[in-house]
Amino acid sequence: QVQLVESGGGLVQPGGSLRLSCVASGTVLSINDMGWYRQAPGEQRERVAVVTRDGMIIYADSVKGRFTISRDNAKNMVYLQMNQLNSEDTAVYFCYAKEVLSVGRLLPGDYWGQGTQVTVSS
Repeated sequence: QVQLVESGGGLVQPGGSLRLSCVASGTVLSINDMGWYRQAPGEQRERVAVVTRDGMIIYADSVKGRFTISRDNAKNMVYLQMNQLNSEDTAVYFCYAKEVLSVGRLLPGDYWGQGTQVTVSS
């Protein structure tokens, strides 16, 4: 059974920084894309940043130049460094892993974390 566990959310003042971490636990053999999505109250879930296994990265326009995504394939982890945070960044942030190949499963699966709250407020 594969699980994604996020950490690092919290309350931060405008202009501050936070670093989110996510680990894919279980008998993981490989992961294709890993990324972060977020969902603000009353809004649809939106993609924040994605990094492929080979290191290609896509950012949402709203976070370019402020957020940095990275991953450690050996540890099955993905990170999101968030700088210059503002109130519009307030949301629940979800970790996502696409096409996860794991022991005991013939086909790869996609997984979501439970979410971690990020609140930007003075």
